[in-house]
Amino acid sequence: MDRQTFSRRKPGMVEEEKYRKYAVLIPVLTIDGAKYLLFEKRSSKLKHQPGEICFPGGKLEQGETLKKCAVRETIEELNVTSRQIKVLGPGDIYISPFRLIIHSFIGELRDYKDTFSTDEVEEIIKVPLDYLKSMTPETYESVLVTEPPEDFPYEWIPGGNQYSWTKGTRDILFYRYENWVIWGMTAQILQSCLELMRQYNLFDSIKEER
Repeated sequence: MDRQTFSRRKPGMVEEEKYRKYAVLIPVLTIDGAKYLLFEKRSSKLKHQPGEICFPGGKLEQGETLKKCAVRETIEELNVTSRQIKVLGPGDIYISPFRLIIHSFIGELRDYKDTFSTDEVEEIIKVPLDYLKSMTPETYESVLVTEPPEDFPYEWIPGGNQYSWTKGTRDILFYRYENWVIWGMTAQILQSCLELMRQYNLFDSIKEER
């Protein structure tokens, strides 16, 4: 390695090894000429986030690409085949303050027959894309506070235990459709996805294969 190699390096992320990495697919359905986004209601039997509404997806496995992870998890959760999935491209990356990174991919789900794995999914939810496009999510600001452990070495920092810690904030979004509430990380990813669809005119480019 030398300075020239260093100048071309792709920056990493500080403490990246401490973050859990996930990938999700944002599935677009075409039904009678209209487009819908597909969501899942997580099974009440699951240990983490039971009953939450989310996109199909899961944790990245060793040696797996993020795109393959999103497709694999969708196949497993919706009981579909890889031939039914056409990934159009990557969405944005969601970085949680709780050491979680979610990579999203926007894709088309074809010939879907409302199948799903009851081990992971309680039911599926189809929301009209035009409805989501036209609405503004309700937003609430949450405060993030630093709470050092009891044995924190205050004597090593200026001000000691009177040190003025910076407070951060994060927006919590809510999309409501009929009796469903899409919120939290999924709502953040959804908002970003809708904006990308507007920017790249994806509404017209997604067509059901005949």
